[in-house]
Amino acid sequence: MVSRATCLKFLRSTTSYRRCFSTETPATSPVTVSTPAITQYNRRNAGRRKLSDLLNRTDTETNFKDALNKLHNEGKPLRKLDIIDCINHLRRTDRFDLALQLSEWMESSKIMITNGDRAIRIDLLAKTKGTDSAEKYFDSLQESEKTIKTYGALLSCYCRQKKVDKVLKLFEKMKELNFTSTLNYNNVISLHLNNGQPGKVSALVQEMEQRNVAADLYTYNQLMNSYASMKDIVSVEDVLEKMEKQQVKFDWFTYGNLAGIYINTGCLDKANDTLQKMEKMEDMHDREAFHSLITLYEKASNPSGVDRAWELLKKVFPTPSKISYLITLLALSKLGDLETLEKCFREWESGCKFYDIKISNVMIESYLNRNMIEEANLLYENVLKQGVEPNLRTFDAFTNFHIKNSQIDSALKYLEMGASKENPKKKSWFPMDETVKMFLAYFEENNDPVRVEKFCEIMKKINRLDSIVYDSLLCTNSAASEVEL
Repeated sequence: MVSRATCLKFLRSTTSYRRCFSTETPATSPVTVSTPAITQYNRRNAGRRKLSDLLNRTDTETNFKDALNKLHNEGKPLRKLDIIDCINHLRRTDRFDLALQLSEWMESSKIMITNGDRAIRIDLLAKTKGTDSAEKYFDSLQESEKTIKTYGALLSCYCRQKKVDKVLKLFEKMKELNFTSTLNYNNVISLHLNNGQPGKVSALVQEMEQRNVAADLYTYNQLMNSYASMKDIVSVEDVLEKMEKQQVKFDWFTYGNLAGIYINTGCLDKANDTLQKMEKMEDMHDREAFHSLITLYEKASNPSGVDRAWELLKKVFPTPSKISYLITLLALSKLGDLETLEKCFREWESGCKFYDIKISNVMIESYLNRNMIEEANLLYENVLKQGVEPNLRTFDAFTNFHIKNSQIDSALKYLEMGASKENPKKKSWFPMDETVKMFLAYFEENNDPVRVEKFCEIMKKINRLDSIVYDSLLCTNSAASEVEL
C-alpha cells in the first residue's frame, strides 16, 4: 500500500479526497458586474465581518453566545448564509470549539436548520467532545431527522476513531434503511485499509456494484492500494483495465498513486511511463500536482524527470512558491544533482522577498553531506547577514557533520547553540537520534571526561539526558556518574 510518507506525501489525504479543477479560465472580454450583484456581495461580506469581529472580541463560550443573541436581536438578525460561511471557515482552520458553539447557537435561536446542518453538528461534537456526545445528539434527533446525512456523519466519526464494531453495526443498519452511498462505502473501505485489513476492500467494492452504488476515483484508488499492500500488482492493473473499459476518466492523483505503487514494488520503468502520462494531463494546473510529480520522479531516481516537471511547473506558475522551491531542492539534493541544485537555489535566492532558513538548510545539508564545509560555512554566514535566525535543523546539520568527523569541540559548540534555541519544557527532536548515537560512539572510543561532562550538561538542559544516553555514557566514562538525571 502506498504510504503518505512516500508518494502520497504531497497528494490529497486519504480521509478527504478532493477533485482538482483547473484554475485556468479562457480569455474573454471584461465582465461587468451588476450593481445588485455588488450589493449582495457587500452584504455577505458585512455579515462575515460582523461574526469575525464578534469571535475576536469574546473569550468565553457564555460571552460568545450572549454576544450572538445581542447582535441577532438588534434589529439586524444574522443571516443563515453568513453563519454557515463562518462555521465552514472555522472548520477549515481547525477551530472546532467555536464552530460547535456557533452551530449550537444557530439551532437554539430557531433558525431553520437542515439535516446537513445536523450532520455538521455531529462531526463537530465528535471532534470536540468525543463520539459519546455525537451519539447522544444523534439519538436525540427525531426519526425524520435521522437521514442518510446524519447517519453518514456518525459513521464517519466511528471510522475516524477506528471503532470497528460500531462501524459494522451502524453500516448494516444503514444498508437496511437504504442509506448507503459512495461516500459511506469509501469511509468503511478507508477504515479497513487503516486497520491493515486490505483483503476486505474488494468484497466491499463488489457489494457496491451489487447495490448499484457507483464507485468513484477515490474508491478505485483505495482498491488499487489494497491490492498493492498485498503485493498483487496483477490485480492493481486489472483495476486500471476495468476503469478504462468503463471509461472512467483518470485524474493526476490516480496516475500519481499508481506511479507510487510501481515505485514501491520496484517497477521503475512502469512508474516512469505512468509519470509521463501524468505530465500530459489536462488537469495539471495545480501546484500540488506538480509537487507530487517532482517528488515521485525523485523516488523513481529520474533526475531528467524532476527537471522536466520543474520546468513545466514554471510555465504554469511563472513565479514559483516557496514550497515549490523547497520540494524541488529536496528532490535534487536526494538525487545528488549538485549543479542543478545550486542553480535552482540561486534562482530562488535572486527572486525571494524574504529569506527562508528551511530552503537554505537544504543547501547547507547538501554541502555538508559532500564534506564541502567551506561552502556550507559561507552559506551559513550569508544567512546571518540576511538577518535570518538559523533553526534547530541548521544546528543539528553542523553538529552531525563535526561529530561524524571527530571534531568534538566544534560539534559541542553547535550542539550548545541549538540547545540555546530549544524550549527546555518540551522534549524535541534536537539533536537527531543519529547525532546522539555518534556522540555516544565517539565517547565510547575516547576517554574524554571533560567533554562528556559538557555533553551531559547540554543534553540535560534540553531534557534529552534520558536513561539510555546516561547508561551508555556511564559504561564508558566515569564523568557521567557526576551528572544527575
